[in-house]
Amino acid sequence: MKEHHVMDIEQIHITTDATSVVDTECCTRFMKQLKWRVGMGIFIVVSLPVVLLPRRVAVKLGELTGILLFHLFRRERVRSIENIRESLSFFERRGGLDPAHGSPYAIARRTFAHYGKSMVEVLKLYYGVGQGIIDSVEIRGLEHYRKACERDKGVVFITGHCGNWELMALAFGARHAPVSVVAKRQGNQFFNSAVERLRSNFRNGVIYADGAARKVFYELRGKGVVGILLDKVVKPQEGALVDFLGRPAWTPTMPAIIAEKTGVPLVPIFIHREGNGHVITISPEVQLPTDDTGKADPVAVTQELTGHIENHIRMHPHEWMWMYKRWKNV
Repeated sequence: MKEHHVMDIEQIHITTDATSVVDTECCTRFMKQLKWRVGMGIFIVVSLPVVLLPRRVAVKLGELTGILLFHLFRRERVRSIENIRESLSFFERRGGLDPAHGSPYAIARRTFAHYGKSMVEVLKLYYGVGQGIIDSVEIRGLEHYRKACERDKGVVFITGHCGNWELMALAFGARHAPVSVVAKRQGNQFFNSAVERLRSNFRNGVIYADGAARKVFYELRGKGVVGILLDKVVKPQEGALVDFLGRPAWTPTMPAIIAEKTGVPLVPIFIHREGNGHVITISPEVQLPTDDTGKADPVAVTQELTGHIENHIRMHPHEWMWMYKRWKNV
């Protein structure tokens, strides 16, 4: 009788502990959801007045906000300046930077200003009042995209965190062909949903980085267009160490592997500011470097693709994301 009584008490304790764990998890999820919702509410309250301003005024306000953040966020400011300084020797080997770009400090400051302007532009597009921004985008080299399409294998656009890359994908999707962008899922589910909504409004889609290869293959089988940001940090098992701005950096080899297996063309594409608008530049398909067996070497291909990003950064250094921890895990 005592044994049954002890077992009942133990079961009660186990049940109570399990219930406590469930309650804690539910409470944690609730608090997280509440935090996300409050964050989105603040975002909407702050962003709406900016969006309703005339475009030039709103973009100027975004620029000033970016400069303010440059001075407020010391860690990101210092990281940006140091990254630029450590890349100067690389630029010197390539002919140097145009003196008009200024010192590392000046470039970093302009980088923050640029991203402030880009955020305002994306906000206007999100709220559906940015058609003028889309219309002002000039596209150069469209013939290279059309030639790649003649291969009838789909197209993989290769780009980096250069210019307003979100606008680049949206403008191309709105005016020519939908683009499925490979991206990391955001931790804030409401912000993640907002980004998905923005892209879908311009016919584009998202392929999340987890298990992306299979989905990319599926998209290409349907002759679709996939966009990949190549200058992002990946785990060693997902890429290779290649030289980027003079230093080794883990870089995804997925585009090179897909191209070797399927023959899909890899086409560099970038965007930069010019006057009051933007210019998208599409380059010819990259010819894949091969090894002694005649097969494309994924590391050599990835290095070749990275070179296109480096060349663009050299031309427009203040439009790359210097505050990014690009060289971590090395």
